[in-house]
Amino acid sequence: MHILITGASGFIGQRLIERLGEAHVITVMSRSTVDDIERSHIRQILGSFDQVETLQKLDDKTIDAVIHLAAVTGGSNEEDALSVNVAGTRRLYRYLLDRGCRKFITASSIAAAGVLDPSFVPVELPIPDDHPCLATDAYGLSKAMAEELTRYFHRAEPETDFINVRLGAVMPDESFELPIIDTATELSVPYVELGRVYASDVVDAFAHMLETPFQSRCITCNLVAPDTGASVQTIELLRSWYGDKTDNIHLEPYMGKENAYRPLYSMNRLESEFGIVPKKRLRPSIDSAKD
Repeated sequence: MHILITGASGFIGQRLIERLGEAHVITVMSRSTVDDIERSHIRQILGSFDQVETLQKLDDKTIDAVIHLAAVTGGSNEEDALSVNVAGTRRLYRYLLDRGCRKFITASSIAAAGVLDPSFVPVELPIPDDHPCLATDAYGLSKAMAEELTRYFHRAEPETDFINVRLGAVMPDESFELPIIDTATELSVPYVELGRVYASDVVDAFAHMLETPFQSRCITCNLVAPDTGASVQTIELLRSWYGDKTDNIHLEPYMGKENAYRPLYSMNRLESEFGIVPKKRLRPSIDSAKD
């Protein structure tokens, strides 16, 4: 396939190039040069994906699928978040649709649910793939709006395959040292700090989604690690956070030995649509069958 990767000079982008570069013809788009891509089947375009003059550099290129990683990130203001992540993504996807691209894999974020707000309380647990946007920050709002854009495009052009991936906080496999987290730990944004995922699982998921046969669909999937990373069971954390209010929270999914360290996010769709189950636990030493 001929693949476009935006944000290719970033943390995930460079790892994806290494993973996909031998099997596909890749065009990488980024504002800075991508290291170590002196290969005949990898083409580089310098510029911002939301700019017309950058997109015009694709005019003579075939693009079968896109993995859209580029975005302004958490902490961005409304102007930047909405103009780049929403309006910019609209411009990019319209350009690609008009030129025959039919597969779109979008790096969304668990922030779309609203988890960057320290007072966030989910409408249900585990947090479903399509949890509504409760964001009070511009970044989370922009990610939810970009997901809505894909639903609009798919309604308008049903013969398209749109996959939105709500990524947890991505950690480097080789250098991340997980802090000790228990019921006494003060967490500033608990649903972020307990929603991490290793880069290797993200790259594996994107590569698998890319190579999954085309389907007419528009879906959103959570992608976090298979455990919270805490040193105590998930149900203990929830009870310590919510106290008497846990009566209003459905805790049954976290009961039983097999669910002791279950993540706060559902990944049912990831498994049902793609057969993907994240492999790398945040705490490999945790025995999930242990009380």
